[in-house]
Amino acid sequence: MNKPQDLISLIGNTPLVKVENMDTGNCELYLKLEDQNPGGSIKDRIALSMIENAEKEGKIKSGDTLIEATAGNTGLGLALISVLKGYKLILVMPDKMSKEKIAHLKAMGVQVLLTRSDVGKGHPEYYQDMAKALAEEKGYYYIDQFSNPHNSLAHELTTGPEIYAQMDQNVDAVVAGVGSSGTISGMAAYFKKVSPQTDLVLADPEGSILKDYIDKGEFGEAGSWYVEGIGEDFIPEIADFSQTKTAYTITDKESFSTARELLMKEGLLAGSSSGTLIAAALKYCQEQTEPKRVVTFVCDSGNKYFSKLFNDHWMKEKGFIEKEVYGDLRDLISNHYDKGEVVTASIEDTLLDTYKKMKMYDISQLPIMDGDEILGIIDESDILFTVYEDESAFDRFAAECMTSNLVVIQASDSIDRLMEIFRDGMVAILMNEDQFVGLITKIDVLNHLRQQTANDKGKG
Repeated sequence: MNKPQDLISLIGNTPLVKVENMDTGNCELYLKLEDQNPGGSIKDRIALSMIENAEKEGKIKSGDTLIEATAGNTGLGLALISVLKGYKLILVMPDKMSKEKIAHLKAMGVQVLLTRSDVGKGHPEYYQDMAKALAEEKGYYYIDQFSNPHNSLAHELTTGPEIYAQMDQNVDAVVAGVGSSGTISGMAAYFKKVSPQTDLVLADPEGSILKDYIDKGEFGEAGSWYVEGIGEDFIPEIADFSQTKTAYTITDKESFSTARELLMKEGLLAGSSSGTLIAAALKYCQEQTEPKRVVTFVCDSGNKYFSKLFNDHWMKEKGFIEKEVYGDLRDLISNHYDKGEVVTASIEDTLLDTYKKMKMYDISQLPIMDGDEILGIIDESDILFTVYEDESAFDRFAAECMTSNLVVIQASDSIDRLMEIFRDGMVAILMNEDQFVGLITKIDVLNHLRQQTANDKGKG
């Protein structure tokens, strides 16, 4: 029987599994399951290393306040170690991070400061610059994973040796991404010593500058990408690309579709950066003319991304899943009634039932249906004004309080007609002849116009 262990001792020594059902060409592809760390990601390793070495160097002690700039997973690792060792933690994060990561951090008592994700290094609202400035102003200890040598040292001393041993000292290539560059730099330091013939392959999101740097030794202006935790607009101070000769640019769409395919074919629930790494690893494997043994990482669990890459509505809104094209106003809406995507209230629902649905799905209005016929619309104001004077009114039927004077627009109508409805402050009920299609909201139109702009830029 295994003896009980403390949580910190469970960091590292993660399993390695072989990919069985995806196209790996002539190669064998193995995945190091870093989501099995107690904090749920590969970043537990560097969090432990950076905090424990700061303690050994006398820079921090229990009760001090630590601050760090993070895309999320380093923050979760730091939060875990801080809870166990008695530190206060402040994290500065770009505002594109998933709400699951933010909720997780706040639940652990972390102070989360969200800042702009549309600005680069040198801007005062860039997440790293903001964290550094706050540390200097308030006297917090700035961990600075991007310059901290104990970041890459964690992978040199633990991740690399684990992979080498698990692969029976036979590793042809390791595919990694770069956020702070700790993983790929630690791999370089380790494999230089034990297996210099092992290739290190970079998986880089489209928009990041790192592939250009690997290929050309120079880079231009960074773009933007949705994948979280990897890709950069600068070269981290601790970066060591001496063993990296091959790099792949992976689009957001490729990353997300690969992560979804991994779940469907291999049963592994992985995050967005894992999709990037695995997509690059598959490309590398498929290009090889001789069999090779290749390793990459499941960096974190996909349970942090249910609101994004595993959410069909989000994927469609961002253009990562192709929507059926009708050539009329039906193309504008995200949720179609005939596909079961519209949250509705029935004629038998009470105001309480309707309120619970609004709260559960984070929406402010619902169509009330009798079968497939739309009877009216009820919104949160209708409920509020009805129950304000009489709380027992929650038991009334929602249909008694709905707005039945509906403004109907046909799918064949023009977008100008739709804008007239919005200017009048009305809700647009979309019909295709006598069939209810769904509600068109202002955000639907904004998403449509934004997608058109993005498509036009892509063609230009």
